[in-house]
Amino acid sequence: MPNALANSGWPRAARRRITNFGLVLGLAVTVVWLVTGAGYFWPGWVWLGLVVPFAFLRTIRRALRTQGPRPLAVHAALSLVLGATGIFIWLMGGLGYFWPIWLILGLVVAFSTHAWLVPLFSSDRERTLEERVDVLTRTRREALDVQEAEMRRVERDLHDGAQAQLVSLGMNLGMAEDLLDTDPVEARRLLIEARTGAAAALADLRSLVRGIYPPVLADRGLDGAIQALVLAVLLPVEATIDLPDARLSPPVESAAYFAVAEALTNVVKHSNATSAWIHVHYGDGKLSAVVGDDGNGGADRNRGTGLQGIERRLSAFDGTLDVSSPPGGPTTISMEVPCELSSPKISPS
Repeated sequence: MPNALANSGWPRAARRRITNFGLVLGLAVTVVWLVTGAGYFWPGWVWLGLVVPFAFLRTIRRALRTQGPRPLAVHAALSLVLGATGIFIWLMGGLGYFWPIWLILGLVVAFSTHAWLVPLFSSDRERTLEERVDVLTRTRREALDVQEAEMRRVERDLHDGAQAQLVSLGMNLGMAEDLLDTDPVEARRLLIEARTGAAAALADLRSLVRGIYPPVLADRGLDGAIQALVLAVLLPVEATIDLPDARLSPPVESAAYFAVAEALTNVVKHSNATSAWIHVHYGDGKLSAVVGDDGNGGADRNRGTGLQGIERRLSAFDGTLDVSSPPGGPTTISMEVPCELSSPKISPS
């Protein structure tokens, strides 16, 4: 009884008062029954009246939290409580002829009929919404996993890179300060070493920032950022970029940029290709990117982490990934993300 009230959404004070009243009333009539000489357990009817409403409440709320058809789940919950109530009344009535069998049979027939009719009358929209909820649940979980992995990567890079270098920098500066009057030559060497460490720490921090959100993406947009990626690849890459003047939302641009960057990295590392191509296009509310190469093929989205990482990034935006890589090549990675234009394009300064 208390658990049912706790899940009901009523104010806590009201739940406590109702629960206490029910328990006190049930215990009071039970004590009266014991004092008056026991005999027929008539307080059972009082307990039945107290328990049944809470049983209905608890089972219905639990049924409403199920993933399947909720009307069918509520029907099953009500049938269960009604059947149990009928059996309890039969026990209180002194056993005899088991008439609850007819109640249970009627409930089973009604539920079976309902279960048979649900698929006939469930609309395509309901099924689509259920599938959509499943997809959103999965992609939300994957997006949280990606975010957690990125946070761990940033923490690790800071700890192993810039933080260690800054600690060394502080130690060198402290030793140089102590030696400034007694050994200027050694102090000068430590200062030079500290300056070198400061430059290395700054380079690590810049690299870390580029890994979170590349400055070229913020300054030049997705087309300029992809062109910068193409220039950094050590093999010929033909790039065809057809994007509107307006900018896409920053999260979508970031996901598309890192997806293309990962695809190009796979080309360089694994394909043995002599050339590659990129086609990026926006139209009909969708951003499409195709990365291909003339390598040896055999790319498998189920092996390794590169393609799986791309798919997780895109799935957070309802994006899709398609891989065509027969043995002997060519390999084509097609990515598509539904999105809307966000703001006017910012001209590079």
